[in-house]
Amino acid sequence: MQMQILSKPAQTTRPVRYGKLILEDGMQFEGISFGAETGRAGEVVFSTGMVGYPEALTDASFAGQIMIMTYPLAGSYGVPTSQSWEDDHIHTSGLIVSNYIDTPSHAQSTMTLSEWLKQENIPALQIKDTRLLTQHIRQHGSLLGKIVFDEDIPFYDPNQENLIAQVSTRQITKIGQGPKTIALIDCGAKQNIVRCLLKRNVEVMTVPWDWDLFSSANDFHFDGILISNGPGNPKFADKTVATVRKALDNKIPTLGICMGNHLLSLAAGGETEKMKFGHRSQNQPCVMRDSQRCYITTQNHGFVVADVPPGFEPWFTNANDGTNEGIIHASQPFMSVQFHPEAAPGPVDTEWVFDYFLEKI
Repeated sequence: MQMQILSKPAQTTRPVRYGKLILEDGMQFEGISFGAETGRAGEVVFSTGMVGYPEALTDASFAGQIMIMTYPLAGSYGVPTSQSWEDDHIHTSGLIVSNYIDTPSHAQSTMTLSEWLKQENIPALQIKDTRLLTQHIRQHGSLLGKIVFDEDIPFYDPNQENLIAQVSTRQITKIGQGPKTIALIDCGAKQNIVRCLLKRNVEVMTVPWDWDLFSSANDFHFDGILISNGPGNPKFADKTVATVRKALDNKIPTLGICMGNHLLSLAAGGETEKMKFGHRSQNQPCVMRDSQRCYITTQNHGFVVADVPPGFEPWFTNANDGTNEGIIHASQPFMSVQFHPEAAPGPVDTEWVFDYFLEKI
């Protein structure tokens, strides 16, 4: 039987545009552009998550960074509506993938990843050997880099300025109703932190990173403080640290998440330091103190608590490299985690941290 070809797929001939990723040590990678054709510089980091690029790209903790996705496929499920994002825009400086999929298939998809990146003016390159690129960063540590097209641009180190001040809200907002009011210090907070609190019938008052909650000008009551995640070097957030120190003096129940773990540690007299290449994924194993329980967690950070402050104990420890993943006070309601209990994307195994914190109020 002779097979008949009833129709042929439409032939599309889009011009291929090339760009380069240039690292500060001179290493270069050429790739096919599928984002905005604009030069951007930042710190080059990698994320080993298999899914979750809409959440990761809109996570303010990625501000100033060019993200490499080690999972080879990206774009296969498109881009959902903004209700699923962690902020209202993309924060990453650039995106590097091994294989971009321009034909998404998902019921919630509203556009392709390429269309979204171009709308947000974010460059992206398809570089086949992301394995070699990731191995290079693991060996040498996080490096500065830049995505360039026709014109060269200077390197940019996001850890040399206060990124928290750039991504934090500039106004006070109130949402939700409930018997408890949480003051959320926005250092670049993911929206799912707010969603997790609202799910627990909590009123959330979001304040800027430098807002003094204990000033006489403050006219609202709060029962506890949550210090959010955020980008960059925690030591630039000196005003947040001062506020948290007052909270500790007044014995206000306090929970820190990610950047909040660093800021609580600094406020209590601990120390932080830069990691070699950080933790960015949805598969970081964390062991809880005095137990055999290991949680699989979502993380995104390049700094770590080096010295646990006096009066605190390590709450969680990373099972891969032994680094600190959270601290808890021996007698007061002060605690923090380096991972994201609100997940999004990732496992929800540690969402109980919110319940534990609220019980302490």
